[in-house]
Amino acid sequence: QVQLVESGGGLVQAGGSLRLSCAASGGLFPINTMAWYRQAPGKQRELVAAASTGGRTNYADSVKGRFTVSRDNARNTVYLQMISVKAEDTAVYYCTYGRFSRTEDYWGQGTQVTVSS
Repeated sequence: QVQLVESGGGLVQAGGSLRLSCAASGGLFPINTMAWYRQAPGKQRELVAAASTGGRTNYADSVKGRFTVSRDNARNTVYLQMISVKAEDTAVYYCTYGRFSRTEDYWGQGTQVTVSS
């Protein structure tokens, strides 16, 4: 089992910035992918960004140029730096972990991000 603990959510003004963190522990895989998903009220959950142990990253088109995903492999931690946030970024953000390139094997409890306009 893998445990994921997220932190960093909260209320931020439009145009501001926020950083989310997620630490993984437990039965970790040497090759893995950590990702961030989000779900806004009334909308489907969507993949925001992902980062592999090898350094490969990918982003949803809606956040490219504004969000940056990074990871500290030594600490088994993934970050999501969010800048120029918009009202439409308001959602519950979930950290996920998966073996190899999978991103949905394990889920964190979620952290709320609310952008005020």
